[in-house]
Amino acid sequence: MTAALSPEAVRERLVEIVGEKHVLTDAHTIEPYLLEPRGLYRGATICVVEPKTTAEVSAILALADGNGLKIVPQGGNTGLVGGQIPSTSGEEIVLSLKRLDRIREVDPVSDTMTVEAGVTLLRAQEAAEGVDRLFPLSLAAEGSCTIGGNLSTNAGGTQVIAYGNTRALALGLEVVLADGRVLNGLGKLRKDNTGYDLKHLFIGSEGTLGIITAAVLEMVPRPRTFGTAFVAVEDPAGAVRLLEQGKATFGKALTGFELMPRIGIDLVVKHLPGARDPITDKYDWYVLVEISSAEDEGVGEALEAWLGTAMEDGIVLDAVIAGSLDQRAQLWKIREGMSEVQGIEGGSIKHDVSVPIASVPEVIAEGIRVAEALIPGIRPVPFGHLGDGNIHFNFSQPVGADKAAYIAQWDALNRVVHAVVLEHGGSVSAEHGIGALKRHLLAEVKDPVAMEVMRSVKSTLDPNGTLNPGKVL
Repeated sequence: MTAALSPEAVRERLVEIVGEKHVLTDAHTIEPYLLEPRGLYRGATICVVEPKTTAEVSAILALADGNGLKIVPQGGNTGLVGGQIPSTSGEEIVLSLKRLDRIREVDPVSDTMTVEAGVTLLRAQEAAEGVDRLFPLSLAAEGSCTIGGNLSTNAGGTQVIAYGNTRALALGLEVVLADGRVLNGLGKLRKDNTGYDLKHLFIGSEGTLGIITAAVLEMVPRPRTFGTAFVAVEDPAGAVRLLEQGKATFGKALTGFELMPRIGIDLVVKHLPGARDPITDKYDWYVLVEISSAEDEGVGEALEAWLGTAMEDGIVLDAVIAGSLDQRAQLWKIREGMSEVQGIEGGSIKHDVSVPIASVPEVIAEGIRVAEALIPGIRPVPFGHLGDGNIHFNFSQPVGADKAAYIAQWDALNRVVHAVVLEHGGSVSAEHGIGALKRHLLAEVKDPVAMEVMRSVKSTLDPNGTLNPGKVL
């Protein structure tokens, strides 16, 4: 261990800050904090510390920074790139933010709420609903992921097409810096041009520049009605044409546009209890479309009329419109279950990529071609947020293949798929972050000057390398 304090002394000092109950060392108790959800990363730690207040976070970081200790912040531990998992050295401290879970204020007049980092996304959504508002960030893991983690990774989700990523929903932040100083930027202002907008340094930085402890989040008017349709299209190019029409027809009322392949539907129906195919006939590609409105009536009719015209134009092959909220939930269950069922089916190599929307069809076609050339029999399952160009370009193992042998080809498949994405001006990380999984990729794909600036920012804000070592940079 490189720190001046022994592990025992470290734990004693932490107990002084948060109390003995909240410094965790029992192997069984800390196991969930050390394992990434997909099992790709397993770490070790001196201990897990659970502060309750910003002041306690500040004291922990001051202790760490002054004694050569390393801190790995963690929210709901739902991240998929290993950014929240400590290394195997056993010399790092996991700082869990789950106990920072107060909703400090809900202000419907300003359309804001101020919440702490450990508040789950679901609780934030419920707080907004309690004042007849919507917090529009929507993720499959919303019951367990936390606001701090959402901000630290600039999470996206299914409604980015209308409301933007998490970054677009944050008006202000409270951040504890590496040395323990607290940056208080919890403003509600939508216009504030008094110098640099520092919150954007920390949003998406994955806990490497500071630890977000609270945020002012933007709420929007709550929709009164939804129009949701499961639509069959010929191919991704047809889906893009339908998206163009949908944006022209509905504007910001088009709040969901999710692309799904036939194989994805088959896997969900096979493995997810209660799931069924919404359309009797089978097609190669589908889109889940949703329109949201503050009006009490007319959405279903408008959606039906639009899809009817698209069907006459040959863009839509078939469609089912949800007739109730329960039917709407069933349609979304198919889309949201797609990642889960791939794990049941066997090994799944995943790519969280984004490209210009117009390039999505070509990227999918080329990506499938290079993947099949590399691994014969591989099963492509590309799906996701077509409305913002973010495709989860996943590949399930060939039928009957050995899972371990298949997963061993992760890097090789990454190289050929990412090459296609980069050729089309895309990004190798759309909404999951860099973490540990893609750290080696960053220097290969990022502008060299941008990398220099990022390293300069890191060295300025965290000169001792206290925060989340080995992640991003």
